[in-house]
Amino acid sequence: ISVGVGSGMVYLPAVVMVGQYFQKRRALAQGLSTTGTGFGAFLMTALLKYLCTEFGWRNAMFIQGAISLNLCVCGALMRPLSPKDVISEKYVVRNNSEDNQAKALSHSAETIKSNGVLSEEPEKKEEATNEEVLDSVQHIEIGGKSRSGRNMYGLRILKTASQLMVTVRKGFAIWYSSYFGAASLFTNRVFVAFIIWALFAYSSFVIPFIHLPEIVKQYNLSSQNNIFPLTSIIAIVHIFGKVILGIISDLPCISTWNVFLMANFTLVTCILTLPLMQTYVSLAVVCALIGFSSGYFSLMPVVTEDLVGTKHLANAYGIIICANGISALFGPPFAGWIYDITHKYDFSFYICGLLYMVGIIFLLIQPCIQKKQPREKSMEEAQ
Repeated sequence: ISVGVGSGMVYLPAVVMVGQYFQKRRALAQGLSTTGTGFGAFLMTALLKYLCTEFGWRNAMFIQGAISLNLCVCGALMRPLSPKDVISEKYVVRNNSEDNQAKALSHSAETIKSNGVLSEEPEKKEEATNEEVLDSVQHIEIGGKSRSGRNMYGLRILKTASQLMVTVRKGFAIWYSSYFGAASLFTNRVFVAFIIWALFAYSSFVIPFIHLPEIVKQYNLSSQNNIFPLTSIIAIVHIFGKVILGIISDLPCISTWNVFLMANFTLVTCILTLPLMQTYVSLAVVCALIGFSSGYFSLMPVVTEDLVGTKHLANAYGIIICANGISALFGPPFAGWIYDITHKYDFSFYICGLLYMVGIIFLLIQPCIQKKQPREKSMEEAQ
Protein backbone atom coordinates (compact mmCIF):
# COMPACT_ATOMS: atom_id res chain seq x y z
CA ILE A 1 0.00 0.00 0.00
CA SER A 2 2.78 2.43 0.91
CA VAL A 3 4.66 1.68 -2.34
CA GLY A 4 1.50 2.18 -4.37
CA VAL A 5 0.67 5.51 -2.70
CA GLY A 6 4.25 6.71 -3.07
CA SER A 7 4.54 5.79 -6.72
CA GLY A 8 1.24 7.51 -7.46
CA MET A 9 2.36 10.68 -5.70
CA VAL A 10 5.62 10.63 -7.69
CA TYR A 11 4.28 9.76 -11.14
CA LEU A 12 1.27 12.07 -11.42
CA PRO A 13 3.00 15.40 -10.56
CA ALA A 14 5.92 14.58 -12.86
CA VAL A 15 3.60 14.01 -15.83
CA VAL A 16 1.51 17.10 -15.09
CA MET A 17 4.65 19.26 -14.65
CA VAL A 18 5.93 18.27 -18.11
CA GLY A 19 2.59 19.34 -19.59
CA GLN A 20 2.98 22.75 -17.95
CA TYR A 21 6.60 23.24 -19.04
CA PHE A 22 6.09 22.43 -22.73
CA GLN A 23 3.39 23.73 -25.05
CA LYS A 24 4.79 23.46 -28.60
CA ARG A 25 6.06 19.85 -28.49
CA ARG A 26 4.09 18.40 -25.62
CA ALA A 27 3.70 14.92 -27.11
CA LEU A 28 7.44 14.54 -27.73
CA ALA A 29 8.26 15.90 -24.27
CA GLN A 30 5.86 13.44 -22.63
CA GLY A 31 7.27 10.59 -24.72
CA LEU A 32 10.86 11.38 -23.76
CA SER A 33 10.03 11.84 -20.08
CA THR A 34 8.13 8.55 -19.82
CA THR A 35 10.80 6.50 -21.61
CA GLY A 36 12.51 6.27 -18.24
CA THR A 37 9.83 3.83 -17.09
CA GLY A 38 10.73 1.44 -19.91
CA PHE A 39 14.46 1.69 -19.31
CA GLY A 40 13.94 1.37 -15.57
CA ALA A 41 11.78 -1.74 -15.90
CA PHE A 42 14.32 -3.31 -18.24
CA LEU A 43 17.42 -2.46 -16.18
CA MET A 44 16.04 -2.87 -12.65
CA THR A 45 14.85 -6.41 -13.41
CA ALA A 46 18.38 -7.54 -14.18
CA LEU A 47 19.84 -5.48 -11.33
CA LEU A 48 17.44 -6.90 -8.74
CA LYS A 49 18.22 -10.46 -9.81
CA TYR A 50 21.92 -9.78 -9.30
CA LEU A 51 21.38 -8.05 -5.95
CA CYS A 52 19.15 -10.84 -4.66
CA THR A 53 21.73 -13.52 -5.50
CA GLU A 54 24.65 -11.53 -4.07
CA PHE A 55 23.16 -9.81 -1.00
CA GLY A 56 19.76 -11.44 -0.38
CA TRP A 57 16.32 -10.04 -0.98
CA ARG A 58 16.25 -7.87 2.17
CA ASN A 59 19.45 -6.02 1.32
CA ALA A 60 18.30 -5.78 -2.30
CA MET A 61 15.19 -3.97 -1.10
CA PHE A 62 17.34 -1.55 0.94
CA ILE A 63 19.45 -0.77 -2.13
CA GLN A 64 16.37 -0.28 -4.29
CA GLY A 65 14.94 2.06 -1.65
CA ALA A 66 18.16 4.07 -1.68
CA ILE A 67 17.93 4.35 -5.48
CA SER A 68 14.29 5.44 -5.23
CA LEU A 69 15.24 8.09 -2.67
CA ASN A 70 16.87 10.05 -5.52
CA LEU A 71 13.34 10.87 -6.67
CA CYS A 72 13.29 13.48 -3.90
CA VAL A 73 16.18 15.26 -5.64
CA CYS A 74 14.33 15.14 -8.97
CA GLY A 75 11.20 16.54 -7.34
CA ALA A 76 13.16 19.33 -5.68
CA LEU A 77 14.35 20.51 -9.11
CA MET A 78 10.78 21.07 -10.34
CA ARG A 79 9.38 24.60 -10.02
CA PRO A 80 5.91 25.93 -10.90
CA LEU A 81 5.84 28.39 -13.77
CA SER A 82 3.85 31.63 -13.76
CA PRO A 83 1.10 31.57 -16.40
CA LYS A 84 1.40 33.91 -19.38
CA ASP A 85 -2.02 35.45 -18.87
CA VAL A 86 -1.01 36.63 -15.40
CA ILE A 87 2.12 38.21 -16.88
CA SER A 88 0.10 39.99 -19.56
CA GLU A 89 -2.32 41.26 -16.92
CA LYS A 90 0.62 42.60 -14.94
CA TYR A 91 1.82 44.53 -17.99
CA VAL A 92 -1.64 46.04 -18.47
CA VAL A 93 -1.87 47.03 -14.81
CA ARG A 94 1.66 48.42 -14.95
CA ASN A 95 0.84 50.63 -17.95
CA ASN A 96 -2.30 51.93 -16.25
CA SER A 97 -0.41 52.56 -13.04
CA GLU A 98 2.32 54.46 -14.91
CA ASP A 99 -0.30 56.78 -16.40
CA ASN A 100 -1.86 57.32 -13.00
CA GLN A 101 1.55 57.96 -11.45
CA ALA A 102 2.36 60.52 -14.14
CA LYS A 103 -0.89 62.34 -13.38
CA ALA A 104 -0.23 62.17 -9.65
CA LEU A 105 3.31 63.53 -10.07
CA SER A 106 2.12 66.44 -12.17
CA HIS A 107 -0.58 67.20 -9.60
CA SER A 108 1.91 67.03 -6.73
CA ALA A 109 4.33 69.28 -8.60
CA GLU A 110 1.62 71.87 -8.98
CA THR A 111 0.80 71.74 -5.28
CA ILE A 112 4.47 72.11 -4.39
CA LYS A 113 4.83 75.13 -6.62
CA SER A 114 1.70 76.72 -5.19
CA ASN A 115 2.64 76.12 -1.56
CA GLY A 116 6.36 76.70 -1.98
CA VAL A 117 7.33 74.15 0.71
CA LEU A 118 6.53 70.55 1.41
CA SER A 119 4.02 69.73 4.09
CA GLU A 120 5.48 68.71 7.40
CA GLU A 121 2.66 66.32 8.35
CA PRO A 122 4.36 63.07 7.08
CA GLU A 123 7.50 63.93 9.01
CA LYS A 124 5.51 64.56 12.17
CA LYS A 125 3.70 61.23 11.73
CA GLU A 126 7.00 59.40 11.27
CA GLU A 127 8.42 61.00 14.41
CA ALA A 128 5.32 60.03 16.39
CA THR A 129 5.49 56.43 15.21
CA ASN A 130 9.21 56.25 16.04
CA GLU A 131 8.51 57.52 19.57
CA GLU A 132 5.76 54.90 20.00
CA VAL A 133 8.11 52.13 18.86
CA LEU A 134 10.81 53.29 21.31
CA ASP A 135 8.29 53.36 24.15
CA SER A 136 7.11 49.84 23.31
CA VAL A 137 10.69 48.57 23.15
CA GLN A 138 11.48 50.08 26.55
CA HIS A 139 8.33 48.53 27.97
CA ILE A 140 9.34 45.11 26.64
CA GLU A 141 12.82 45.47 28.10
CA ILE A 142 11.34 46.30 31.48
CA GLY A 143 9.05 43.26 31.28
CA GLY A 144 12.01 40.99 30.57
CA LYS A 145 13.64 39.60 27.49
CA SER A 146 12.64 36.00 28.15
CA ARG A 147 8.97 36.77 28.42
CA SER A 148 8.94 38.86 25.25
CA GLY A 149 10.81 36.14 23.36
CA ARG A 150 8.25 33.55 24.39
CA ASN A 151 5.38 35.80 23.37
CA MET A 152 6.92 36.48 19.97
CA TYR A 153 7.56 32.78 19.43
CA GLY A 154 3.96 31.94 20.34
CA LEU A 155 2.63 34.61 18.01
CA ARG A 156 4.71 33.24 15.17
CA ILE A 157 3.36 29.74 15.78
CA LEU A 158 -0.23 31.01 15.81
CA LYS A 159 0.35 33.01 12.63
CA THR A 160 1.86 30.01 10.85
CA ALA A 161 -0.97 27.74 11.99
CA SER A 162 -3.63 30.22 10.84
CA GLN A 163 -1.98 30.60 7.44
CA LEU A 164 -1.79 26.82 7.12
CA MET A 165 -5.48 26.46 7.98
CA VAL A 166 -6.45 29.06 5.37
CA THR A 167 -4.35 27.30 2.73
CA VAL A 168 -5.89 23.91 3.58
CA ARG A 169 -9.42 25.33 3.41
CA LYS A 170 -8.79 26.93 0.03
CA GLY A 171 -7.24 23.74 -1.33
CA PHE A 172 -10.14 21.63 -0.09
CA ALA A 173 -12.66 24.06 -1.59
CA ILE A 174 -10.92 23.93 -4.98
CA TRP A 175 -10.70 20.13 -4.83
CA TYR A 176 -14.36 19.76 -3.85
CA SER A 177 -15.59 22.12 -6.56
CA SER A 178 -13.50 20.40 -9.25
CA TYR A 179 -14.87 16.95 -8.44
CA PHE A 180 -18.37 17.54 -7.05
CA GLY A 181 -19.26 21.10 -8.02
CA ALA A 182 -21.50 22.32 -10.82
CA ALA A 183 -18.50 22.76 -13.11
CA SER A 184 -16.84 19.49 -12.17
CA LEU A 185 -15.03 17.20 -14.55
CA PHE A 186 -17.79 14.60 -14.46
CA THR A 187 -20.20 17.01 -16.14
CA ASN A 188 -17.96 16.84 -19.23
CA ARG A 189 -19.44 13.94 -21.21
CA VAL A 190 -16.38 13.67 -23.44
CA PHE A 191 -14.18 13.17 -20.39
CA VAL A 192 -16.60 10.57 -18.97
CA ALA A 193 -16.32 8.61 -22.22
CA PHE A 194 -12.53 8.80 -21.88
CA ILE A 195 -12.79 7.38 -18.33
CA ILE A 196 -14.88 4.44 -19.58
CA TRP A 197 -12.20 3.72 -22.20
CA ALA A 198 -9.54 3.75 -19.47
CA LEU A 199 -11.51 1.18 -17.46
CA PHE A 200 -11.26 -1.33 -20.34
CA ALA A 201 -7.88 -0.45 -21.83
CA TYR A 202 -5.13 -1.29 -19.37
CA SER A 203 -6.40 -4.75 -18.46
CA SER A 204 -5.89 -5.94 -22.03
CA PHE A 205 -2.36 -4.51 -22.13
CA VAL A 206 -1.38 -6.48 -19.00
CA ILE A 207 -2.67 -9.84 -20.29
CA PRO A 208 0.26 -10.60 -22.68
CA PHE A 209 2.81 -10.13 -19.87
CA ILE A 210 0.97 -12.69 -17.74
CA HIS A 211 0.16 -15.38 -20.31
CA LEU A 212 3.14 -15.15 -22.68
CA PRO A 213 5.44 -17.38 -20.55
CA GLU A 214 2.77 -20.09 -20.46
CA ILE A 215 2.13 -19.79 -24.20
CA VAL A 216 5.87 -20.17 -24.84
CA LYS A 217 5.89 -23.39 -22.79
CA GLN A 218 2.79 -24.65 -24.59
CA TYR A 219 4.44 -24.26 -28.02
CA ASN A 220 7.86 -25.57 -26.83
CA LEU A 221 9.63 -22.28 -27.53
CA SER A 222 11.42 -21.94 -24.18
CA SER A 223 14.93 -22.28 -25.65
CA GLN A 224 14.40 -19.38 -28.07
CA ASN A 225 12.55 -17.30 -25.49
CA ASN A 226 15.42 -17.67 -23.00
CA ILE A 227 17.82 -16.10 -25.50
CA PHE A 228 15.62 -13.04 -26.06
CA PRO A 229 12.36 -13.01 -24.04
CA LEU A 230 9.20 -11.84 -25.74
CA THR A 231 8.34 -9.59 -22.80
CA SER A 232 11.70 -7.84 -23.26
CA ILE A 233 10.79 -7.19 -26.90
CA ILE A 234 7.60 -5.48 -25.76
CA ALA A 235 9.50 -3.37 -23.21
CA ILE A 236 12.25 -2.27 -25.60
CA VAL A 237 9.98 -1.41 -28.53
CA HIS A 238 7.62 0.32 -26.09
CA ILE A 239 10.39 2.84 -25.36
CA PHE A 240 10.87 3.75 -29.02
CA GLY A 241 7.11 3.74 -29.61
CA LYS A 242 6.62 6.53 -27.08
CA VAL A 243 9.18 8.77 -28.74
CA ILE A 244 8.12 8.06 -32.33
CA LEU A 245 4.41 8.51 -31.62
CA GLY A 246 5.26 11.76 -29.84
CA ILE A 247 7.17 13.05 -32.85
CA ILE A 248 4.34 12.07 -35.20
CA SER A 249 1.72 13.73 -32.99
CA ASP A 250 3.64 17.01 -32.92
CA LEU A 251 3.55 17.34 -36.71
CA PRO A 252 1.36 20.31 -37.71
CA CYS A 253 -0.72 18.34 -40.22
CA ILE A 254 -1.53 15.42 -37.89
CA SER A 255 -4.02 15.31 -35.03
CA THR A 256 -2.91 13.82 -31.71
CA TRP A 257 -6.38 12.33 -31.24
CA ASN A 258 -6.15 10.43 -34.57
CA VAL A 259 -2.71 9.04 -33.67
CA PHE A 260 -4.13 7.99 -30.30
CA LEU A 261 -7.04 6.15 -32.00
CA MET A 262 -4.82 4.41 -34.56
CA ALA A 263 -2.48 3.16 -31.83
CA ASN A 264 -5.46 1.77 -29.91
CA PHE A 265 -6.76 -0.04 -32.99
CA THR A 266 -3.32 -1.54 -33.64
CA LEU A 267 -2.99 -2.73 -30.05
CA VAL A 268 -6.39 -4.39 -29.90
CA THR A 269 -5.76 -6.08 -33.29
CA CYS A 270 -2.46 -7.50 -32.01
CA ILE A 271 -4.11 -8.80 -28.83
CA LEU A 272 -6.82 -10.57 -30.83
CA THR A 273 -4.32 -12.14 -33.29
CA LEU A 274 -1.62 -13.14 -30.78
CA PRO A 275 -3.21 -16.52 -29.88
CA LEU A 276 -3.15 -17.46 -33.60
CA MET A 277 0.66 -17.25 -33.76
CA GLN A 278 2.51 -20.48 -32.99
CA THR A 279 6.13 -19.73 -34.01
CA TYR A 280 8.70 -17.61 -32.20
CA VAL A 281 9.19 -15.23 -35.14
CA SER A 282 5.47 -14.53 -35.54
CA LEU A 283 5.06 -14.04 -31.79
CA ALA A 284 8.06 -11.69 -31.77
CA VAL A 285 6.53 -9.58 -34.57
CA VAL A 286 3.19 -9.33 -32.76
CA CYS A 287 4.93 -8.48 -29.48
CA ALA A 288 6.92 -5.75 -31.23
CA LEU A 289 3.68 -4.26 -32.58
CA ILE A 290 2.14 -4.45 -29.10
CA GLY A 291 5.11 -2.61 -27.64
CA PHE A 292 5.08 0.07 -30.35
CA SER A 293 1.32 0.70 -30.29
CA SER A 294 1.26 0.79 -26.48
CA GLY A 295 3.48 3.86 -26.75
CA TYR A 296 0.24 5.83 -26.86
CA PHE A 297 0.49 5.99 -23.06
CA SER A 298 2.74 9.02 -23.56
CA LEU A 299 -0.11 10.70 -25.48
CA MET A 300 -2.64 10.25 -22.67
CA PRO A 301 -1.63 13.46 -20.80
CA VAL A 302 -1.74 15.43 -24.06
CA VAL A 303 -5.19 14.10 -24.98
CA THR A 304 -6.44 14.71 -21.44
CA GLU A 305 -5.18 18.29 -21.52
CA ASP A 306 -6.91 18.86 -24.86
CA LEU A 307 -10.19 17.63 -23.33
CA VAL A 308 -10.21 19.50 -20.01
CA GLY A 309 -7.51 22.20 -20.31
CA THR A 310 -4.30 22.84 -18.42
CA LYS A 311 -6.10 24.09 -15.31
CA HIS A 312 -7.83 20.75 -14.63
CA LEU A 313 -5.06 18.51 -15.98
CA ALA A 314 -3.86 17.28 -12.57
CA ASN A 315 -7.32 16.22 -11.37
CA ALA A 316 -8.35 14.78 -14.74
CA TYR A 317 -5.19 12.78 -15.29
CA GLY A 318 -5.38 11.50 -11.72
CA ILE A 319 -8.85 10.12 -12.46
CA ILE A 320 -7.59 8.48 -15.66
CA ILE A 321 -4.67 6.85 -13.82
CA CYS A 322 -7.11 5.63 -11.14
CA ALA A 323 -9.31 4.09 -13.84
CA ASN A 324 -6.27 2.37 -15.35
CA GLY A 325 -5.34 1.04 -11.93
CA ILE A 326 -8.81 -0.44 -11.43
CA SER A 327 -8.58 -2.00 -14.88
CA ALA A 328 -5.16 -3.50 -14.12
CA LEU A 329 -6.43 -4.78 -10.76
CA PHE A 330 -9.41 -6.74 -12.11
CA GLY A 331 -8.09 -7.65 -15.59
CA PRO A 332 -5.53 -10.37 -14.72
CA PRO A 333 -7.80 -12.26 -12.27
CA PHE A 334 -10.58 -12.12 -14.85
CA ALA A 335 -8.27 -13.59 -17.51
CA GLY A 336 -7.14 -16.31 -15.09
CA TRP A 337 -10.77 -17.13 -14.28
CA ILE A 338 -11.49 -17.52 -18.00
CA TYR A 339 -8.55 -19.94 -18.32
CA ASP A 340 -9.79 -21.98 -15.35
CA ILE A 341 -13.14 -22.41 -17.09
CA THR A 342 -11.96 -23.04 -20.67
CA HIS A 343 -8.42 -24.45 -20.01
CA LYS A 344 -7.21 -22.37 -22.99
CA TYR A 345 -5.34 -19.10 -23.12
CA ASP A 346 -6.96 -18.11 -26.41
CA PHE A 347 -10.29 -17.14 -24.87
CA SER A 348 -8.59 -14.81 -22.40
CA PHE A 349 -7.13 -12.79 -25.26
CA TYR A 350 -10.35 -12.85 -27.26
CA ILE A 351 -12.62 -11.71 -24.42
CA CYS A 352 -10.22 -9.04 -23.18
CA GLY A 353 -9.77 -7.82 -26.76
CA LEU A 354 -13.54 -7.52 -27.18
CA LEU A 355 -13.79 -5.56 -23.94
CA TYR A 356 -11.04 -3.30 -25.27
CA MET A 357 -13.14 -2.76 -28.39
CA VAL A 358 -16.02 -1.61 -26.17
CA GLY A 359 -13.72 1.03 -24.72
CA ILE A 360 -12.62 2.15 -28.20
CA ILE A 361 -16.29 2.57 -29.19
CA PHE A 362 -16.61 5.21 -26.47
CA LEU A 363 -13.62 6.99 -28.01
CA LEU A 364 -15.28 6.91 -31.43
CA ILE A 365 -18.47 8.55 -30.18
CA GLN A 366 -16.43 11.43 -28.77
CA PRO A 367 -16.95 13.70 -31.86
CA CYS A 368 -20.71 13.12 -31.63
CA ILE A 369 -20.70 14.21 -27.99
CA GLN A 370 -18.68 17.31 -28.85
CA LYS A 371 -21.24 18.37 -31.46
CA LYS A 372 -23.91 18.39 -28.76
CA GLN A 373 -21.83 20.79 -26.64
CA PRO A 374 -20.94 23.72 -28.94
CA ARG A 375 -21.65 26.41 -26.35
CA GLU A 376 -19.52 24.82 -23.64
CA LYS A 377 -16.63 24.33 -26.02
CA SER A 378 -16.80 27.91 -27.30
CA MET A 379 -16.87 29.24 -23.74
CA GLU A 380 -13.81 27.16 -22.80
CA GLU A 381 -11.93 28.42 -25.88
CA ALA A 382 -12.87 31.99 -25.00
CA GLN A 383 -11.59 31.52 -21.46
